[in-house]
Amino acid sequence: MTAADDTTAPTTLRPTDLRSVREAVLDSAGGLAIAGAGTAAAWGGDLDAVDSVLDMTGVTGVIAHNPGDMTVSVHAGTPLRRLNSELAPHGQQVSLDAARIARGATVGGLVATADAGPAALVHGSLRDLVIGTTVVLADGTVARSGGHVIKNVAGYDLAKLVHGSYGTLGVLVEVVLRLHPVPKRTTTVALDCPLAEASGHARRVLDGPYEPVALEWRSDSDGSGDGPAATEAGRLLVRVEGTEDALSGRARRLRAALGPAATEIAADAEAEEWAAHAERVRGGPGHAVLRLGALPSALPGLLAALPGAATPDAALTIGLGTGVATAALPADAEAIEAAHRAVHAAGGTSALRDRPTGFGGPAWGPAPSAVGVLKAVKTALDPAGRFGPGRFAPWFELTSPGRTT
Repeated sequence: MTAADDTTAPTTLRPTDLRSVREAVLDSAGGLAIAGAGTAAAWGGDLDAVDSVLDMTGVTGVIAHNPGDMTVSVHAGTPLRRLNSELAPHGQQVSLDAARIARGATVGGLVATADAGPAALVHGSLRDLVIGTTVVLADGTVARSGGHVIKNVAGYDLAKLVHGSYGTLGVLVEVVLRLHPVPKRTTTVALDCPLAEASGHARRVLDGPYEPVALEWRSDSDGSGDGPAATEAGRLLVRVEGTEDALSGRARRLRAALGPAATEIAADAEAEEWAAHAERVRGGPGHAVLRLGALPSALPGLLAALPGAATPDAALTIGLGTGVATAALPADAEAIEAAHRAVHAAGGTSALRDRPTGFGGPAWGPAPSAVGVLKAVKTALDPAGRFGPGRFAPWFELTSPGRTT
């Protein structure tokens, strides 16, 4: 959690189940921040000073796993990596590979920040994988949607609302997830190429009979200032999955489609290759990291045109089929504001995912046309503005409860 400086530290509350979460919400006063593993603490806007921090890392564990239905109900404080380890003996998994999962990101935190990874090309985001939620609202109401519905709140689909809400609507306590089979095997074909060539290669892959489950490009540049500009050198990664026999033929055809420079990553090096990609997604120290969303066809050009992107001081990744990119750029407030405006003008979306301490640049671009609807939902579910005050500033100008002492 990033919060404004204050002379008195907020009280940390550590619930362990749904009942104690509800009690913590009712017993606390003033602003309330929801915290998980801390892997996205600096994402979005800086929080205003709050009275209490609700540490959800004790609300953990599987509630019910239904292998036949391929669903699992889990407490929101459960690290996704741990959950998938428990599901693996059943040959099932939550098909999400966001970069920060390796650092302990929780199910609730991933939902709240709308995080996803390369596998979203086929399996979608958590917006698609979450089929039920239990949320504690600011007045103590325990609201459930999806699955075994006990109470719908004013007709809202809470599972959709809390996805990407950054902890500003309520406390996500339980999540029901759709599962997929663990693939028999995966393989990855790589091609070194500049960003300008990546979209053409991607189009051939998507239009062909290759059935990729991930299609990504990353810059060779890690933003350290050494080597070529981030847009000028990089690596295209295409991951496919299936049986041993099916994969060998598919990988061979992929290499042929991408040209003689394409190579198949050795099986014992594949995990390391994707870990390196995750590192580029996270960005390096001293950078402001933006998440961009736009039409896949428009995204490469938009990414390359961002202030500072075409330099060795940037680090870039792009999902060539998902339309999601990350840009770790020099932490210049004016340049980041210009980047937000450029993305908005192109019809895309942008959000600040990380930045150095004290960075004063904007977390969000211009408010979307639906900001009135977003504010109305916030007012309906959290009328006093208790949860995550400041996270969506300046979009929401609700009066913050601030500190009560």
